[in-house]
Amino acid sequence: MRIVPYIAACFIALCSNQALLPQTQTAAQNEEKIGGSPAVTRPVTTSTAHVEQVPSHANGKEYSLLVEASKIIYPKGVATWEQPKLYPTRTISQLDGFTSRPVAIDEWGGRLDDSVPATGYFYVKKVGGRWWAIDPEGHFYFHQGLAGIRTGSTTNPGFLAQFKDKTVWMSKTHELLVDNGIHGAGAWSNVDLIRASGQQSSHPIAYTVILDIMSSYGAKRGGLHKVSGHAGYLGNVIFVFDSGFESYVDGYVKEKVATYVKDPALFGYFSDNEMPLTRDNLDRYLALPEKEEGYLAARKWMADHHAQEPTDALRIEFLGYVVDRYASLVSKAMRKYDPHHMYLGCRFNAEALLAPEVFTSMGKYADAISANYYYIRRAPGSWNAWTPDVEQIAAWEQAAQKPIVITEFYAKGADTGLLNKGGGGWLVATQAQRGAYFQNFALALIQSKDVIGWNWFRYQDADPGVEGAKEGVNLGIVNGDYEVYSTLLDSMKQINRNSYALADYFDRRANAVATADEKQ
Repeated sequence: MRIVPYIAACFIALCSNQALLPQTQTAAQNEEKIGGSPAVTRPVTTSTAHVEQVPSHANGKEYSLLVEASKIIYPKGVATWEQPKLYPTRTISQLDGFTSRPVAIDEWGGRLDDSVPATGYFYVKKVGGRWWAIDPEGHFYFHQGLAGIRTGSTTNPGFLAQFKDKTVWMSKTHELLVDNGIHGAGAWSNVDLIRASGQQSSHPIAYTVILDIMSSYGAKRGGLHKVSGHAGYLGNVIFVFDSGFESYVDGYVKEKVATYVKDPALFGYFSDNEMPLTRDNLDRYLALPEKEEGYLAARKWMADHHAQEPTDALRIEFLGYVVDRYASLVSKAMRKYDPHHMYLGCRFNAEALLAPEVFTSMGKYADAISANYYYIRRAPGSWNAWTPDVEQIAAWEQAAQKPIVITEFYAKGADTGLLNKGGGGWLVATQAQRGAYFQNFALALIQSKDVIGWNWFRYQDADPGVEGAKEGVNLGIVNGDYEVYSTLLDSMKQINRNSYALADYFDRRANAVATADEKQ
């Protein structure tokens, strides 16, 4: 694959935890190594942008890198660019006492030095306080993946010059992924091409399948509308109380999973994506037309609770009830027709991530809980997911009693010529800063002990004129012409190749802190 020429001034600002370095700092003095190679830099200038707080789990010189970033937010439902801020950022080079130590891995990407009984399929297990996925050979495993591993345009000159056809594309892409420590395929990947890849038998990519159960049911029964990123539902609530939903799920799942039942390379199933699971569900069901079964179910539920009007406590309880009914029905069908593979939840996002009750309900049925990590409320009126909140992730795990899979996150660079007006990811200046964002994000996930995998969104940029992205969005590790963003990928590789050593490092560090606390 060809490499994107990377010529851009990187305005990463190194700083102490208190203040920016002086403006007189030279470019050479201000050089930060990211992904094993120096970032292109310019002299630091004083910025008036607000500096976000250093995360509470910081240690020593960590988070001494500042990256200016912004993202699209939706106050009152209107897409608006957030005021740029400087975000404390941690890269692997900042970890005190960490030495790069790639651990020997099996063909799945699981670590050979730790194992438990093998089942021939993926499953999850908590060992020594840390959750792991267990690969088909019984080795501890992180699902290090990309969403949307599939071809875009196959008629443009870039595709034809490099690949000629999809089979060649899959072969070269498979090699690219494995060489960079990417062993997993997230949602919306071309599963058929992955399964047919000539390298799948020797270096398998553990793929996922998104079933779209509720959205397919909605398309059949009517009541869907199009919204950005996921299906829109009548009244912004799901059709889980429809009398025909359970039988539909049974027949639909039976048909959809038949192909994958005996394939050990299937990591697991997502049942849906980003459904509207919010604490105003009770109000919304009660606002449906009176003939709707969802309205009748909500009215009955209120009567059973001897309630005339919704209260906050009732809203919380009802949302848990909605998720419980949904997860119980879809998991029942999955276990019936595919008892071997994991159920990974329905890719919670946005306000669902703030509601412990959805994790508690889903945790009763799923093997792991999937979350698209874009917006997390850190303070009233503030949304910030630059660095994953380790305490928030721990709260999810506590509520669900299951591990977490992060199924979407990304940053887009302003150095690509794309306008980047779409999507929930961050906007930064350069590909080097995208790499710094990835490392910062992944390090917190590994440190958390509750995360068993992460899927960057996604393999390829959204091309201008394609997928509704009229101006183009820099999402991928490759651009619309299939040219690799090598600076970003180098940063990913550095984490991926060291992920197990990093888990050991953070565990030792946590144990040392716990021991010190006990002595006090």
